[in-house]
Amino acid sequence: MHTIGLTGGIASGKSTVAEFFREQGVPVIDADILGHRTYDPGTGTFAAVVAAFGDDIVAADGTIDRRALGGKVFGKPEELTRLTDIVWPGIRALASEELSNLEVAGTGLVLLEAAVLLEAGWEDMVDEIWVTTVQADIAVARLAERNGLDEAAARARIDSQLSNEERVAVAHVVIENNGTLAELTDGIRAAWEALRARTGTERQTIG
Repeated sequence: MHTIGLTGGIASGKSTVAEFFREQGVPVIDADILGHRTYDPGTGTFAAVVAAFGDDIVAADGTIDRRALGGKVFGKPEELTRLTDIVWPGIRALASEELSNLEVAGTGLVLLEAAVLLEAGWEDMVDEIWVTTVQADIAVARLAERNGLDEAAARARIDSQLSNEERVAVAHVVIENNGTLAELTDGIRAAWEALRARTGTERQTIG
């Protein structure tokens, strides 16, 4: 089984790349979705997060109050690291389980979409790394339009992430997203055709 790790900064087009792969019949493991699952009551990660940050982050319905937890780590790098040291291994375990199941099922190609792929040190889980990039000023404009953030807030979110240069330095494939959706789609399709040529990948059928 050949596993691609897809990463990139905010507003860089990762979701569009992942959707293209789904359309080709390729299973996509979304680390964000797995991240939500790690907070499910009854999991080891849930218990560890509550133990680390206090019972007051548990809402009336028994789930973790993301807003309360966010208030304890926002703007506090050491606390955020304490949280990710708990959550990232939980996400990795879930992703590894899904990858194993897909391999047993005879899947030929899988995409692992993870914004924190490099920060979490998950490079060893994949066979190659694809990176989507976008110029900072364009990302700011997209965030302002998409999320309603002002320029300062948008730029702060971008600056808190790895730079394009840091991601590109370890990438096997780079897809730039500084133009239109049509241009991005052309870039994805070109990268896909090159992948097929390298690996002999054909369209997969799910199910």
